[in-house]
Amino acid sequence: MKAQYFILHCLTTTHKNFKMKRILIVDDDPGVQDAYKFIFNRDKYEVAIYANGTEIFKNNYLLPDLFILDKQLSGIDGLDICSFLKKQNETKNIPVIMLSASPNLGKFAKSAGADNTLEKPFHIKELRAMVERYLIN
Repeated sequence: MKAQYFILHCLTTTHKNFKMKRILIVDDDPGVQDAYKFIFNRDKYEVAIYANGTEIFKNNYLLPDLFILDKQLSGIDGLDICSFLKKQNETKNIPVIMLSASPNLGKFAKSAGADNTLEKPFHIKELRAMVERYLIN
């Protein structure tokens, strides 16, 4: 009886201590924001979505395991957010994926410090696979 209790206790303790990977997304398009909620279902990832970079520049967010940034945002460019993140001690080693409809995103994103890029439109499987490469330990 004690052994069964111990195994059950270990399983429930392990489950309680399981930390979901956190993704922070910056995209100003409400339709795309809804798509991200669908793509990264909540039982696999904890997702925080911001419409602009204001909270990022104020350091007013929970540190994620991965950033996904749209390049073209109203008010500020996603490349500027990426550069800012890569210059901060707390976030410089957190992967950043840049997304854009711009075909020349790759070279600009690399100079801003992005770890990877994906051109819009993209396949959901492509984005999921890219995210999983960075988040699977």
